[in-house]
Amino acid sequence: MNIDATDRRLIAATQGGLPLTPEPYGEVAKWLSLTEDEVVSRLNAMIEKGVIRRIALAPNHYALGMTANGMSVWDVDDEAAERLGAEVGRLSFVSHCYLRPRALPDWPYNLFAMLHGATREEVEAKRADVAAILGPACQGSDILYSTRILKKTGLRLNDPGA
Repeated sequence: MNIDATDRRLIAATQGGLPLTPEPYGEVAKWLSLTEDEVVSRLNAMIEKGVIRRIALAPNHYALGMTANGMSVWDVDDEAAERLGAEVGRLSFVSHCYLRPRALPDWPYNLFAMLHGATREEVEAKRADVAAILGPACQGSDILYSTRILKKTGLRLNDPGA
């Protein structure tokens, strides 16, 4: 999949995040000597082509007071995992939810859902809500609590001209 030099410059300019201004696309446009419409149009075209997947916020849950964050892991029947995972992913307290292959015999879990709350008790209550959704399709679960926040980044272009 080919992109032109302007798209590469646009990716390089935004890969660390959009500027925190009232008009972030206009600001990026100024940096690149483009119009705001060109920036938006190019980003949309790259999303449509699959060059970039999405433009999204990555909140710092700790700064928002959610310090008891846990990755819940679930052993869900394969036939129901995709459907039930979609339900879990729609919950307001789940920031991301995805399926992964099991690593048997040591790791039977195939559904992962990050749960957020101010206390472990709150997260455990939310975990119970997830368990209720999964019902008898779930054969087991665990939760891995975060001890620190990790920096979240996407792909970085080292050489925008490459």
